[in-house]
Amino acid sequence: MAKVSISASRSTDKTIRAIDRKRERERRTMFRTAKDHAEPLAAKLVQRLIDMEIIEISSVTSIRKSIEDQLHKLAMMEDFDLQMKIAPVRTLVQDPNIVSLYLTQYVVEDLVDHPDVLDVFGDDLDVYRAIDSVLRVLRQQ
Repeated sequence: MAKVSISASRSTDKTIRAIDRKRERERRTMFRTAKDHAEPLAAKLVQRLIDMEIIEISSVTSIRKSIEDQLHKLAMMEDFDLQMKIAPVRTLVQDPNIVSLYLTQYVVEDLVDHPDVLDVFGDDLDVYRAIDSVLRVLRQQ
């Protein structure tokens, strides 16, 4: 009977696939949790952005609703669209939270044009840190 040889590349491929599956599972869980808890997360997020003086707004309710809508929409986005959205900020931090990256890009690119936003202060990293300080709980579940 022939001896089955295990090549280094085969075990490496298995390890890479296992890591990819784990990350994908973590990502789906984060999206589902963000969608299920969109209202309280959006409220905390808007409050944190105001407290850290990242955004200056005229209506908290409309901004909270906009962020809540993004959290709901995130779970249904195509992977390509999500990757295109976060591409400019993908290398912002070492091990990023994908939901925080998405909302960072949303605040910097889209929310800035919202009629109730008076101004957005800080650079991308400041915005990411403020957002991730609230959304960090998504990774811990």
